[in-house]
Amino acid sequence: MPEASEAARRDRVFLVVVDDSPERAVALRYAALRAAKSGGRVALLRVVEPVEQSEWAGIGAMMAEERRDEAEATLAGLAAQVRDITGGLPILITREGKVADELLALLEEDPRISILVLATAANAKGPGPLVTALTGKLAGRMTVPMTIVPGSMSDAELDRVT
Repeated sequence: MPEASEAARRDRVFLVVVDDSPERAVALRYAALRAAKSGGRVALLRVVEPVEQSEWAGIGAMMAEERRDEAEATLAGLAAQVRDITGGLPILITREGKVADELLALLEEDPRISILVLATAANAKGPGPLVTALTGKLAGRMTVPMTIVPGSMSDAELDRVT
């Protein structure tokens, strides 16, 4: 049976939703540390909002391409951070649509994803819109466990708890 447990650890994928919030860095570091210590892998999901329909289709297509390019550049930069911690490259995923919808669709489609890692907003205004949605009205649609990390954790605290 040791072979099966090794395969399960190797197949453990920690998914991080890449948005522009400051707490994204906390979720990313937590997931990378957990993956490194458990022999797992990190996946990074960047969802770009669809471009509003425009009278000029060419401009809309150019704007959509720019958003995809920005998303890919962001993921490439974060992939380097993950590689520094885990020693391996993450799975990079870019989608277009609403974040919660695309996240839930990905979780249903990709059996490699084992755990969703999110961080709460570091301020006192609430946990953040995605955490609120996924622990509220969308909780019944979750297909994997979710780890919610306090967004105010320092690198030293993350190192200690992982």
